[in-house]
Amino acid sequence: MDMKAGLACRSLDFAWPGTPEAGRKVLTAVDATFSPGTTALITGETGAGKSTLLHLLAGLLRPTTGEIWADGQPVSRWMVSHRDRWRRQAGIVFQHLALVPDISAAENLLLAMLPKGISWSRMQAHISRQLVAADLAGLARTPAGELSGGQRQRLAVARAMVGRPRFILADEPTAFQDDAHAEGIIDQLQSAVEGGAIAVICSQDPRLKLSTAVQHHYHLASGRLERQPKRQGPP
Repeated sequence: MDMKAGLACRSLDFAWPGTPEAGRKVLTAVDATFSPGTTALITGETGAGKSTLLHLLAGLLRPTTGEIWADGQPVSRWMVSHRDRWRRQAGIVFQHLALVPDISAAENLLLAMLPKGISWSRMQAHISRQLVAADLAGLARTPAGELSGGQRQRLAVARAMVGRPRFILADEPTAFQDDAHAEGIIDQLQSAVEGGAIAVICSQDPRLKLSTAVQHHYHLASGRLERQPKRQGPP
């Protein structure tokens, strides 16, 4: 199967194995293509499977049936070690953030940079740039566990963005943010996409639904992903 550059789901089904609900599919026949230089928003009610879909796209879960393709490669078929290596190209914002609370904001970003194998000076430059973009430069040495909820959310976004990943997979990236900080996060995502990255965002934030930074809108309900018309915000 010949897949163009980007990220794609093909006939994707998922059910949690080894649970009483194992026979109930969380996702059913999901088909979608996310192209370089675009941002896709996925909406859906709580429990609809949005986070599960992001984890499948990131290679953190394997589909029950169907496949995930990235740049023409069937990454969902790969062994765990190969998927881990591929994931170095991805920046992920988890729903529950998954920060390390006892180390500093800067050190949380450093952990994300270490697998990339670049020089110390370049790592420091990337980290400094992201802390400034997240309005956290003055809190670089503060343990992540001592930050406010909104600050931790921005740190999680900064960690996903550090090192300029090709694939950005973000779960509620603007949660807990005032309008100014939400706009800053959206601007960061737009800048990355303009540089050729792919962004897939799961969110119910109406600011994202109306943002001109989002090119494609999907809605997830009853396990099925449906393309939605993109509403434009006020001029």
